[in-house]
Amino acid sequence: MPRSLRLLLATGNAHKAEEFSRMFREAGLSCEVVPATAVGGMPKVDETAGTFAGNARLKAEALRRLAPSDHWVLADDSGLSCDALGGAPGVDSAVYAGPRATDAENRAKLLGALRGIPVSGRAARFTCHLVLLGPEGEDMEFTGHCEGSVLEAERGVGGFGYDALFVPKGQSRTFAEIPAGEKDALSHRAQAFAALAAWFRLG
Repeated sequence: MPRSLRLLLATGNAHKAEEFSRMFREAGLSCEVVPATAVGGMPKVDETAGTFAGNARLKAEALRRLAPSDHWVLADDSGLSCDALGGAPGVDSAVYAGPRATDAENRAKLLGALRGIPVSGRAARFTCHLVLLGPEGEDMEFTGHCEGSVLEAERGVGGFGYDALFVPKGQSRTFAEIPAGEKDALSHRAQAFAALAAWFRLG
């Protein structure tokens, strides 16, 4: 990889931008993560692909058209899939309770949908799919998963999204109870990022 690179992140989610910046630092990679606001904001993208991979690509390609020629572009699409709900909320995780839903409203809807389902039937997983587009035509995809289960009530005050409901496999704490540094080693985003970082190191 270049000694230093500028990377535009295709998201309006400040939590994601902070998380990616931290992961680059912890991986020892010299990268300035620039939010999409640096080029006027993330363009509106209708996430109609129906898959995490497809939606991530739609976002990456939309931002690539606005990005300076020497910048890299990174887009991710991620979400929570519950076995008992046929994979829902899945690609609709961010808008599960409606297009303007808050994280709290999405969690409340999920708890309602799972009401009456025992702990043994609450298996779920977070998925993160990354699309990386480079200034010289580089085009790479990376995927990460984190298996776990959904609780019957929220626990913890950290994290965002569904973190207060999700317990990773082998853990007793929710993502909202796990410190950020530990979460970075466990999360779906961390797994996808590890593959991305390995690719940069080989480049």
